[in-house]
Amino acid sequence: MNEQITGNPQGIGSTDIGAFADNLAGSLDRQMKIAFQPEERKSLRRFSSTEVASLLRVSTSNLRNRHKDGSFPEVFTDGRGHRFYTAEEIGKLRNILARTGKNAESYLPGRRQGDRLQVISVVNFKGGSSKTTATIHLAQRYALRGYRVLVLDLDPQASLTTFFGFRPELEFAEGGTIYDALRYEDQLPLGQVIQKTYFHNLDMVPAGLMLSEYETETANALARRVQPIFAERLSVALEEVEANYDIILIDCPPQLGFLTLTALAASTGLLVTVVPGMLDIASMSQFLKLASETIKAVEEAIGRRVTWDFVKFLITRYEPSDGPQTQMAGYLRSILAGQVMTEPMLKSTAVSDAGMTQQTVYEVDPTQFIRKTIDRALSSVDGVADELEQTIQLAWGRR
Repeated sequence: MNEQITGNPQGIGSTDIGAFADNLAGSLDRQMKIAFQPEERKSLRRFSSTEVASLLRVSTSNLRNRHKDGSFPEVFTDGRGHRFYTAEEIGKLRNILARTGKNAESYLPGRRQGDRLQVISVVNFKGGSSKTTATIHLAQRYALRGYRVLVLDLDPQASLTTFFGFRPELEFAEGGTIYDALRYEDQLPLGQVIQKTYFHNLDMVPAGLMLSEYETETANALARRVQPIFAERLSVALEEVEANYDIILIDCPPQLGFLTLTALAASTGLLVTVVPGMLDIASMSQFLKLASETIKAVEEAIGRRVTWDFVKFLITRYEPSDGPQTQMAGYLRSILAGQVMTEPMLKSTAVSDAGMTQQTVYEVDPTQFIRKTIDRALSSVDGVADELEQTIQLAWGRR
């Protein structure tokens, strides 16, 4: 039974706050179990022929003909004769196309010999800018597109971890998070804290509250000159698993502390999310200024420049019918010409409603939404992911 917190003449203290946390944790645990019954873990839906054709960049008629001539294996077919594919089956079709289709390399968009691992930090100084939403949607889209993807949750609040169906306050209370691979004593190899997910081609490294200890420990480690210093710890940790992935996405905390700086120093690209409002843009400006000054200090400490293949600004929670937002988006584009992504991530009830059950628009059953609403949301996140994918391909020297 939940402990009831009532008025206290002595005021609300730490014990009361702890009771709030216990009540919420217990309730969330029950809700998660209800949401994912009868499975213990989340599972991924099947995808329609139209969705698969779009992901593989082939026509639906080509898809049908491949099944008819036997070059594609049969998949689940419903009572109306419509085919539906698991993410693993999409991967198998992609490999068949790469062996038998024209322009075979186009079906395998990931790293080739000589391509360096793309490590992309999703950052902002301010909460509520859709960092986690952008990170998970990009990760899932790229996994479906055939990339080998790893996501790192570098925020002690662990929202991204929860999105993947984990309960960090229960499952990782004793360890098993990114903190274990970054800490200064008894450090574990990154491979030991990577979690396989229900999503084909997509692994993750979870976060938890213990990760907040990294900030204090780093300050102490700097005073003691512990090596490697914070700015190199993630880069070194990634070397162990580098060959296993094409793209790594990092969900950073909404402040410029040692965790974010650790991510920035290990990154090959930055994606800065920003809501097109005056206060949000002013906050982002402060973030960029502070980041610039702090990175210079980091460079002096590690003896090398910190550079990125690209820095892109993603407009999020965008409402095209909102005049002030449209004006601010235009203002951003005029000031940061060429760096602001053409495709914004639209504010969508489909995205927010899916998030209520810790799902994305790629996971939810499309029939549970108004068709126009879900199509608009999918078109938006697909557009953002595809534009950033082009940037990644350019970083690998492809067009």
